[in-house]
Amino acid sequence: MSKGKTQKIFGTDGVRGRANMAPMTVETALALGRAAGKMFRRRSAARHKVVIGKDTRLSCYMYENALISGLCSMGIDTLMVGPLPTPGVAFITRAYRAQAGIVISASHNPFYDNGIKFFSSDGFKFPDDWEHEMEKLVIDNDFSDCLPADNDIGRNSKVVDADGRYIEFVKATFPRRQNLKNFKIALDCANGAAYKVAPLVFRELDAEVFLYGNTPNGLNINDRCGSLHLETIQKAVIDHHTDIGVALDGDADRVMLIDENAQIVDGDVILAICARDMLSHGLLRNNVVVSTVMSNLGFQKAMEALGIEVVKSQVGDRYVIQDMLKYDANLGGEQSGHTIFLDHNTTGDGLVCALQVLRIMMETGSKLSELAAFVQKYPQVCLNVKVKEKPALGSLSDVQKAIKKAEGLLGNDGRVLVRYSGTEMICRVMIEGIELKKVSQLAKSIADAVKSEIGA
Repeated sequence: MSKGKTQKIFGTDGVRGRANMAPMTVETALALGRAAGKMFRRRSAARHKVVIGKDTRLSCYMYENALISGLCSMGIDTLMVGPLPTPGVAFITRAYRAQAGIVISASHNPFYDNGIKFFSSDGFKFPDDWEHEMEKLVIDNDFSDCLPADNDIGRNSKVVDADGRYIEFVKATFPRRQNLKNFKIALDCANGAAYKVAPLVFRELDAEVFLYGNTPNGLNINDRCGSLHLETIQKAVIDHHTDIGVALDGDADRVMLIDENAQIVDGDVILAICARDMLSHGLLRNNVVVSTVMSNLGFQKAMEALGIEVVKSQVGDRYVIQDMLKYDANLGGEQSGHTIFLDHNTTGDGLVCALQVLRIMMETGSKLSELAAFVQKYPQVCLNVKVKEKPALGSLSDVQKAIKKAEGLLGNDGRVLVRYSGTEMICRVMIEGIELKKVSQLAKSIADAVKSEIGA
């Protein structure tokens, strides 16, 4: 591609797509490594280092090597941590005083997808202007003016204690003199990045753990397991009579919980439980919690009843964190299971979140179902429609007619949200209301309109 042209590479969560196909090619990964190197060298002549972690996808090997090659060619030292949860990479980046951390993962997506996301030295995802700068460098593809001397090329090394350091970091968020010896936990690691560290965290705290999704083979990450496929862990809770089920996603930055009755406790309810607890201990900064536009109305009402202000961000944990920093909040999250405790980590952390809920259960003597009961959720239907393109939703006349009709029928007793996925060719239709039957019918009518106009 010629210089001067613009091309969008980064989405809402880094670069993501089908492995070995644009934009997720080895050539792109190599160029991203070189672009990051050039960007850092522009800012400082000091020696730089970058941490690189990954999940368990087969394609991670080729992107790992490409990124290392690109960075080292620009005089950047690289530190490999191997398979490690995204929050673990953010932690190691801070711990090693590295200039950046890179995670190779497509989170909850199937194995044939992959992604590359960047963290700055403080553990937060790259700001938009940094991503735009890297996009331009990748398109221009000219790094000759910033190449290091022959004796100044970067070195690659492995961080041999990354797992252990992250495990100790996570355990340190749990009360020092307490343990989980009276808890039985069903744990699903999604055959992903947490398959080694997650079991050790809970077992080192003396919990009895029944383990699932811990045999990755490069192709089975998120395959009928993890936070998007809860049937296995629900059955495990019943079969083993556990106190809780913990289901992580592929890179373990999100978690869904299962109560002792095998009922799902999603991100909204987890956020509400933690907000109420932090409020009671005077730890909820400014009495504010950040959620997204997808959060259930029941969550909103539960927070209002406690006098907690709810700030609604765009969907995506990076936007939640941006608003947390803007409003000086230390707790935020998404219905999908990202829960961010800024007092502990700079990104969603499924293991830290699970330990916080277990601590609350232990300190209150409550079952998870009892903690969750104060959130009365409205019936909510979410439909995903595959699309061939993403025109402005306002330009789709049939879709707009269906939306207006639904809004009129729901009135003040519900809401409609239609948006595109930031990482997939999908249009998401979400409707909440009092009557499930009506909500389902209205959601289907909007989804049908989307299919008719732009369906794949």
